[in-house]
Amino acid sequence: MAAMDHDLTSLEQRLSTLLAHTRALRAANESLRSELDAARETNRDLSSRVQQASARLDALLAKIPTE
Repeated sequence: MAAMDHDLTSLEQRLSTLLAHTRALRAANESLRSELDAARETNRDLSSRVQQASARLDALLAKIPTE
């Protein structure tokens, strides 16, 4: 009976550790998803700004006389 109690206690500890790791990984995953969303938003904003700057530059170049 003592060996069985020891095995159950050991299993309980291992399950507890596994659950703690699972919770930590889920929290880290959620954090990474949030960071990814923020990075994508920043990327969209910067891409839009580059397109606007390119359009302004093209407009300025079109005004320069060729001769």
